[in-house]
Amino acid sequence: MARLIEQFERLPGIGPRTAQRLALHLLRQPEEQTRSFAEALLAARSQVGHCRRCFHLSAEPLCEICRNPERANGQLCVVADSRDLLAMERTREYHGGYHVLGGLISPMDGVGPELLQIQSLVRRVAGQADPALPDSPTADPPTADSSIEEVILALTPSVEGDTTSLYLARLLRPFTRVSRIAYGLPMGSELEYADEVTLARALEGRRPVE
Repeated sequence: MARLIEQFERLPGIGPRTAQRLALHLLRQPEEQTRSFAEALLAARSQVGHCRRCFHLSAEPLCEICRNPERANGQLCVVADSRDLLAMERTREYHGGYHVLGGLISPMDGVGPELLQIQSLVRRVAGQADPALPDSPTADPPTADSSIEEVILALTPSVEGDTTSLYLARLLRPFTRVSRIAYGLPMGSELEYADEVTLARALEGRRPVE
């Protein structure tokens, strides 16, 4: 019981009391339902990887968004992780492609540009094909975006987000127009917790990065 509670406590946003309630609830369920829950966790862990173009979560070499030809409209939205991508999708206001960095530049935490998907982003914007991922040597030949007219930086308004946005803008300006979503979001807030209206207005009010 203590081990189960400890595992739940490791989940984000789960405190000791919530972890205890979850553990007790799970133990009260029929064995078949508990087994199904465990199998779903293992299947997701083994089958879900990353899209090798945009690095969003995907069970296929290319995610559903990258496979959709209607999303190739010349816009590319850069987000820190897949949670932010899903938040942008909930607005129903953005219809272009994405690029997931895998985090934000944070020297205090030991996260430098080399640990993020920044070079692959530059290659996409410059029209160069991305190399296959190291863990997918048998993947299909990688593809590149041929005509990205605007890169939209949709990064959390924080010190790390500002640092990453300025760094990306300097790298990408030689190739295309770079903008950033407007500050309709409170400083220091997390993008994934913003409501759809706030995100939609921030997207509409984006401006070039000076």
